[in-house]
Amino acid sequence: MFDAALFGSLFLTLFVIMDPPGITPIFLALTAGRPAKVQRRMAWQAVAVAFGVITLFGIMGRRILAYLHVDESSLMIAGGLLLLLIALDLLTGKTDEPKQTKDVNVALVPLGMPLLAGPGAIVSVILAVEKADGLGGQISVWAAIAAMHAVLWLTLRHSLLIIRVIKDGGVVLVTRLAGMMLSAIAVQQIINGVTQVVQGA
Repeated sequence: MFDAALFGSLFLTLFVIMDPPGITPIFLALTAGRPAKVQRRMAWQAVAVAFGVITLFGIMGRRILAYLHVDESSLMIAGGLLLLLIALDLLTGKTDEPKQTKDVNVALVPLGMPLLAGPGAIVSVILAVEKADGLGGQISVWAAIAAMHAVLWLTLRHSLLIIRVIKDGGVVLVTRLAGMMLSAIAVQQIINGVTQVVQGA
């Protein structure tokens, strides 16, 4: 039987972690300067990559981490460091240089992973799948995951309208803002990982 409480709980958890409104300025900054058709394609590619990663870890997460001898805290710290490097590029304006980003598919990295399918979302899904009871529980978990990614796609898809309004000057401003936000997210993720290590010691 479908578990509405489990669905709602996981959906809200993923919504807070993946943060569709918060990812919008970062998406706009990373895809700025590309044709609208390419930006739309990158929107669904990012969501597809995130869904693929989340699905993989939902099915085999514990086995993958155990095989690699990696715990959740290490995953969080590594993801935070990667996000911090990307944030520094946004803050210093390196992403404004077309030669460096024109041929790079940012829909895969960093948008798909680790921004959308980050350590927090991966760990949440692994735990939800393990705790789900019976077929109804599993259906509820995977329905929540699918619904969350549908929301992400709609958010990124319609965020492209913002570019038409803010123009080039606004994109530069959004890029710097995205860099600040992303650096804060990265540092917090590193802190969370270190805290888990200290508590587990």
